[in-house]
Amino acid sequence: MSTVRLTMAQALVRYLCNQFTVVDGEKVPLFPGVFAIFGHGNVTCLSEALEAVKDVLPTWRGQNEQSMALAAIGFTKAKRRRQIMVATSSIGPGAMNMMTAAGVAHSNRLPILILAGDTFVNRRPDPVMQQVEHYGDPTVNVNDAFKAVTRYWDRIVHPEQIISSLPQAVACLLDPADCGPAFIALLQDIQEVACDYPEAFFAPTVHEIPRPRPDRRRVAQAIALLKTAKRPLIIAGGGTRYSGAEEVVAKFALDHGIPLTETIAGKSTVTHDNPAYAGPIGIVGSTSANALAAEADVIVAIGTRLMDFTTGSWTVFGQDAKFISINAARWDATKHRALAVVGDARESVEELAAGLKGWKADATWTSKARDLFAQWDKALDGYQKPTNAPVPTYAQVVGVVNRKAGKRDYMITAAGGLPGETMKNWRVKSPHSFDLEFGFSCMGYEIAGGWGAAMADPTRETIVMVGDGSYMMMNSDIYSTVLTGHKLIVVLCDNGGYAVINRLQNFKGGASFNNLIKDCKVKEPFSVDFVKHAESMGALARKVESLAELEQALDWAKTTDRTTVISIVSDAYTWTPGDALWDVGVPQVSQREGVREAAKYQADVRKKQRVGV
Repeated sequence: MSTVRLTMAQALVRYLCNQFTVVDGEKVPLFPGVFAIFGHGNVTCLSEALEAVKDVLPTWRGQNEQSMALAAIGFTKAKRRRQIMVATSSIGPGAMNMMTAAGVAHSNRLPILILAGDTFVNRRPDPVMQQVEHYGDPTVNVNDAFKAVTRYWDRIVHPEQIISSLPQAVACLLDPADCGPAFIALLQDIQEVACDYPEAFFAPTVHEIPRPRPDRRRVAQAIALLKTAKRPLIIAGGGTRYSGAEEVVAKFALDHGIPLTETIAGKSTVTHDNPAYAGPIGIVGSTSANALAAEADVIVAIGTRLMDFTTGSWTVFGQDAKFISINAARWDATKHRALAVVGDARESVEELAAGLKGWKADATWTSKARDLFAQWDKALDGYQKPTNAPVPTYAQVVGVVNRKAGKRDYMITAAGGLPGETMKNWRVKSPHSFDLEFGFSCMGYEIAGGWGAAMADPTRETIVMVGDGSYMMMNSDIYSTVLTGHKLIVVLCDNGGYAVINRLQNFKGGASFNNLIKDCKVKEPFSVDFVKHAESMGALARKVESLAELEQALDWAKTTDRTTVISIVSDAYTWTPGDALWDVGVPQVSQREGVREAAKYQADVRKKQRVGV
């Protein structure tokens, strides 16, 4: 057997460089790059190996370990999980900073390979700097915490272990059912060890994401159930997009007259003007989709984990509604007494369609869906219409940005008030052009994820919409985008703090407290000069006072050569209607009358919940 002598770190990097995949018929690297912040634990051995291949496997330096891992997630999301970025850090706080990003990837079923430095297997120098010691178990350190937020976890304690570990990590990253973050801890003294690795381990390998087909009996049962439906409804989730099933699902909906709604992760499965489209569903959804859900008798849930923001905490559906759940993951497919069709979204829907030829939903149901959506669409025009109010609403700002966006432009946002406002008000112009991170609702994802998305496809504009709260939490990758030349257009809506949480606080009877800056324990309210702040990181920036100025600024931003930030003060109290119910905890005992009333209301909400098993 032919061998090559390499350190463990060098062998790991060589293996990554020789993994490929196929995207749109073209062979491309499976791992196209590494986000890295070096420190003790990865700076001497792993960085030496990466530097040697920097022209093959480029390394990008972030400003914070969490944000660079979020950028990796934004990249893979834009690539529909077909290419995977690597994120590496030192031991201790550098590693732990990536835990939040691992949570984002885990909850959203998104692949990222995380390589973290670790301590010494021989323990001679223990305790090393940044080592957290567990008195009863010296094998445990901070890297063990990643077990809660990763799909695959390993610690390399012998150089030969990567021969079995790395292929398993890749298999997990590419598995549609088990997709998520893979974590490998790299002990410092093992990274340096030289070993005679078999050359066959480094043979170029082309991976293609599997498309598991569903059980024929389950497909037949789903077909039989759908044929009994009088009021069927489709919910397209993120799995629809990751499967590349957009066209198949849209055709299925049109051919069979089934209204199509979208989850948060599924938005941009179809365009806003698709005849089958009935609007986004759930807590940040539309009145049209939620009204249809209340009447639907058979729901076809495609590639969705049915989180509470989709189901309205399981209040948007009737108690007798039946579910057909198409999902690559058995766990997601079997929720809430669903008829589980476990398989790839595209393949499963095509098999359903083949067995439903000639069948179509009642025309009155299809017509009703179109009428309800037309009413919703008209209402959006009203919400977005300019007024004489001194401060514009989110709906008005989103409407302007949406109108100015090009057909292929990619909109990205995350936590705060913008998820609801963009879900409702953003009219999708082309499939796969919308990224709303709400599986983990991670504040700070917006700009970091935008960096990754811009890196994934520099041929289109990446538009980031972010509130001042999220911006203040994590903004340093504006600097990263300037350094690396990955332009963003950042629209920063300044409403004085955490306005949407203040809304929830008030809605449940609570006093405004510690959310808006003016309601915090501060010496005096103060407004950040976001223009100067962005400019200090090398971006171009402009503050606008009106919707008309916002339009002009967006035209200008399209012409600039680097990341451009547009700041606009927005209303903290006006929100687009359409929400479903949401189950949250409310105190059963309180001195505030509003809280007592909210508790009664919450008890009524729970009576409407569909009971799962």
